[in-house]
Amino acid sequence: MTTVDLIWFNAGGGHRAAALALEQAINDQGLPWRVRKVNLTQVLDPLGYFRRVTGMEPEDIYNRRLATGFTLGLAQELKLLQGMIRWTHALMVQRLALHWRTTRPDLVVSLIPNFNRALHDSLVLADPGVPFVTVLTDMADHPPHFWIEPGLAQHLVCGTDYAYSQAVAAGCSPDRVHRSSGMILRPEFYAQAPIARAEERQRVGLDAATPTGLVLFGGTGSRAMKGIAARLPKTPLILMCGRNEALAAELRALPTEAPRVVVGFTTEVARWMRLADFFIGKPGPGSLSEAVHQGLPVIVTRNAWTMPQERWNTEWVREHGLGVVRNSLRSINAAVEDITRNLPEYQARVRRIENRAVFEVPQILATILEKARQPARVAGGVPVLGLVDASSDEREYVAADRAAGLECPAALRAYSSKALSKIPKLGRAKRQERHRVAPAIVTKKW
Repeated sequence: MTTVDLIWFNAGGGHRAAALALEQAINDQGLPWRVRKVNLTQVLDPLGYFRRVTGMEPEDIYNRRLATGFTLGLAQELKLLQGMIRWTHALMVQRLALHWRTTRPDLVVSLIPNFNRALHDSLVLADPGVPFVTVLTDMADHPPHFWIEPGLAQHLVCGTDYAYSQAVAAGCSPDRVHRSSGMILRPEFYAQAPIARAEERQRVGLDAATPTGLVLFGGTGSRAMKGIAARLPKTPLILMCGRNEALAAELRALPTEAPRVVVGFTTEVARWMRLADFFIGKPGPGSLSEAVHQGLPVIVTRNAWTMPQERWNTEWVREHGLGVVRNSLRSINAAVEDITRNLPEYQARVRRIENRAVFEVPQILATILEKARQPARVAGGVPVLGLVDASSDEREYVAADRAAGLECPAALRAYSSKALSKIPKLGRAKRQERHRVAPAIVTKKW
């Protein structure tokens, strides 16, 4: 059976959500794949040294910044992180290569930024015939070395025309850049039974006719929600706090003149969005895409506190007329007045956005796998490593088209003597068995 690894980590929550949604979509489409969700943090630090020394997971620092809303300076911190990743690149490649050689995936799909060069290089080192795909969970890249890594045998799945153009402009081969119609959303955002919306709103204490806003700042909420609630005492609100129980308690204690519902952790985000008329939050790719898919015009901000990889998202909102972009939440009253006064026009533009990415990406991956399994070819008489049989148990490296870009990059040759010596080898009997499959064209053996 074909084994597909989905790479994620817990920084922000969107990467894990995309992995879960993609796994469910693959299963729903009946693809004959075994899907494994691989937490990169656990692979790189299997014994939890970072947590034992610091008392927290590496992602917790970032997530706490999101929860407090203190995101100023993240652009500079990103550069520091990327520098550390480059400094430890060789070590990460060696550790990841050992993981791939032990677990033997047939396809590796990255749903995370920053680490894609290490993921790619380690996979080429350990098993060069395995395709490597990066699915952007952001609407745009934030170069350099964020999502797009030019010069690699890396397939890219881009959810916007802008991200697609970024990849091509960076020098990525167009046949390795694939376009989906948006961000990956959970399948339950599509399979929804009709609801009696007016009755449901009244049941939870909201007015059936008054325009109601849904406030959402990710799975851990944000203290910015207190300022929004305080400035909108006359606007009905649904306040989504996620796992931030302290924030939920503070919001419930705020005085209000309009109906208000404070929601803690829930798996029914789609249902709550259906009960609202517009969205207020940060321009994150996940929540923004969910709101638009549910027909909600959006109110977002763009300023020095906006995370660098999310700033282009506000251009997407403006370009399509999907809502209001403000410099500060201090003008939230004017933004709400604009949205509610022109609600039918905004809703009409939002309905024009169609996002089927969660159903499209499995088919893109299937196409990439199919091409990787094509019979071997020789370009200009020069043999290049390729893949003739992509099953986990039987894989041969054969002469293939050089344009496929699957040969071991020159930059990795320095790792070979040290890293390969620590990667488990196939036994002699297994090697002989494989050689009998295609003895004339095998060009590399472990």
